[in-house]
Amino acid sequence: MEIIAEIGTSHGGNLKKAKELIDLSVESGADFVKFQWVYADEILHPDTGFVNLPTGKIRLYDRFKELEVSKEFFEECLNYTHEKGAKFLCSPFGLRSLEELLSIQPDAVKIASPELNHIQLLKKLAECRVQNDIQVIISSGVSHLSDIEEALSILGTENLTLLHCITSYPAPEEEYNLRLIPNLAKIFGVKTGVSDHSLDPVLVPSVSAALGGTMIEKHITISKETDGLDDPVALTGEQFSLMSHCVRQCEAAFRQYGENAESYILRQLEDEYGDRIKKILGDGIKKLAPAEEANYGRTNRSLHFMRSMEAGEIIKDEDIGVLRTEKVLTPGLHPRFLDDVIGSKLARSAENGEGVTFAHLLSK
Repeated sequence: MEIIAEIGTSHGGNLKKAKELIDLSVESGADFVKFQWVYADEILHPDTGFVNLPTGKIRLYDRFKELEVSKEFFEECLNYTHEKGAKFLCSPFGLRSLEELLSIQPDAVKIASPELNHIQLLKKLAECRVQNDIQVIISSGVSHLSDIEEALSILGTENLTLLHCITSYPAPEEEYNLRLIPNLAKIFGVKTGVSDHSLDPVLVPSVSAALGGTMIEKHITISKETDGLDDPVALTGEQFSLMSHCVRQCEAAFRQYGENAESYILRQLEDEYGDRIKKILGDGIKKLAPAEEANYGRTNRSLHFMRSMEAGEIIKDEDIGVLRTEKVLTPGLHPRFLDDVIGSKLARSAENGEGVTFAHLLSK
């Protein structure tokens, strides 16, 4: 089972801290060290709302702007990760960050759950995979089975791992429905694992390993008290090491017990955690977890106006963003409709940031 230490943006743009986090990740048992290549305007509209941080309340867009770093920053992180004997993994969030990421030749590209429906990003990555066999890891939080199917129809299934996920921070262990791991593997014919945002370092990773998961991703932090966006749900180095140890123990059980390892591991976990294990296993049917239901359509990508427009204007490329709705804006049409929207005439006025709907459009 491959282990991903998700550093994300918790380096805060500080290269020294990034290297400390790489050291911590490798020392704690990670095979992959993961970053996020952030450009705020690829992710959010400036008016998407506010986030509360220990330092106060600021615009979420501004917080993402603070996390932007140079291509050279990531090149240095990639080289340092390789020096430490681990693989470099990174999530792009738009066409610019994808192009720059591919130019430094990462070991793999990660598509985060909110970008599962970013059709334009997926198509560009698929084009690059034709030219170069790029390993792709894709998370499936806040999604329906049809969303996963559409994404994989674009990306293909070769050299791809699908991670089951709950897009909630933190995610309740009992809602993880981990029987989806073998079920998704059978449905789509791909390797499967889990991207885990729960707080416990043992439960979800161990159960997923017992069910044959091939990959586990968890956030890592130097301290839960720092101001990284994901630090409160991340594991400390000590916790991450415990998780890695438990995963390796599960692998040892498979070597010793073969096909009987699953029942052996689950019995051991039930002895310690009781009925929680049955709840974590779930029924294996893909559906939104209760903790993420309210996020569907807001965390995912949709079409938004990038300026206020008047009825009768023709919509141009630069007038529309494929963005996460997030806090206060109204969700728009699915990104698959972008080509239909561009070139259309506005039937009524639209506000800057508003989600694009069919009611806004006159036929071309």
